[in-house]
Amino acid sequence: MSVPEIMQSPAYRRIVEVLDAEHDRTVADIVTLTEIPAPPFAEGPKAAHYLEMLRAHGLEDVELDCIGNAMGLRRGAGNGPLIVVAAHLDTVFPAGTDVRVRREGTKLFAPGVGDDTRSLAVLLAYVRALDAAGVRTTSDILFVGDVGEEGLGDLRGIRHLFTEGKYKDRIKAFFTVDSPDMEGLVVGGVGSKRYRATFRGPGGHSFGAFGLVSPAFAMSQAMLELSRISVPAKPKTTFSASVFGGGTSVNSIPNEVWVEVDLRSEAPAELDRLEKRFLAIVAQAAAAENHARATTEGEITVEAKLIGDRPAGSTAMDSDIVRHATAAIQAHGITPRHVYSSTDANIPMSLGIPAVKIGSGGTGGRGHSLGEWIDVEKENSVRGMAAGLTAILAVAGVAT
Repeated sequence: MSVPEIMQSPAYRRIVEVLDAEHDRTVADIVTLTEIPAPPFAEGPKAAHYLEMLRAHGLEDVELDCIGNAMGLRRGAGNGPLIVVAAHLDTVFPAGTDVRVRREGTKLFAPGVGDDTRSLAVLLAYVRALDAAGVRTTSDILFVGDVGEEGLGDLRGIRHLFTEGKYKDRIKAFFTVDSPDMEGLVVGGVGSKRYRATFRGPGGHSFGAFGLVSPAFAMSQAMLELSRISVPAKPKTTFSASVFGGGTSVNSIPNEVWVEVDLRSEAPAELDRLEKRFLAIVAQAAAAENHARATTEGEITVEAKLIGDRPAGSTAMDSDIVRHATAAIQAHGITPRHVYSSTDANIPMSLGIPAVKIGSGGTGGRGHSLGEWIDVEKENSVRGMAAGLTAILAVAGVAT
């Protein structure tokens, strides 16, 4: 079925009625899930709770896989390929963060409420609406609450799903529902390489050992050279020296300092070029410091350790998933922008599997901050949810 055919059907009208009637339940689910902390690498409690919610919604083969993804299957009319609809369980906030939800009118305030807890609740709303409307899709749909999307989680949940999970050979299309934003339809995955570069040396007293090589000077030179790299504006390519550490005291030449660096590009070739240049820079900086100062107590060494690797990729603009998602969003009065970002969709895109990121509906702001918020005003929220579910149905097919 095309998007117009879906939206003209009685089943679609029933879906929208259910999303509207059950809006308060969806909001309650958002609050419940947001208030279960899910720091990076500690998503277990939220995953366990979400697993029971999936089970309560009547899905089949409900399970936690070995990486920690909570998932359940809604069977379609055939035994063909699988559609995955996912939202991530983890947030960027460390353990101990106050995640209690504060409500002001139709706005909910809490760390992680929009990125990506709202989407987890929206997936449950989709299951309820499909069941109430009696919709049977052609393809099976696997609903997933996945781990490891943020930061150093390195997309480990979806990476496992596509490379080692039991469904990996059946998946034909992938939707990640991430953030409220319906306008930003992600069709390209920004690849990234993240490194921790550790510079080591003999150290010594800042006065008594003056003249010995210093890891701090080597690292500083490396960061200065990094800042001078020329990168293209299109495909967009970026770099950042983000986190620093090391040293023992103000009156000591450090024996170890480190920096974490984020390298990104929309194009795999540009990311590879940037990565090679960065690795050359840190090696040259260590060699330059060994040449500039005394090495009688030892030389400067550098270790560049890869701590994050998100593959780049894209989904063709003429693919069914992009065409249907675009049409569905437009049909609900929203103007989509086709953009690149770093999301769970990077993994299937890099494997040549059609994938997009869609929004969960409504509006929000201040993501990744303690002031994060979403607006759960009903009309706008239901409109966005209906647009997303229409896109999913167009790709999954509706059995007649």
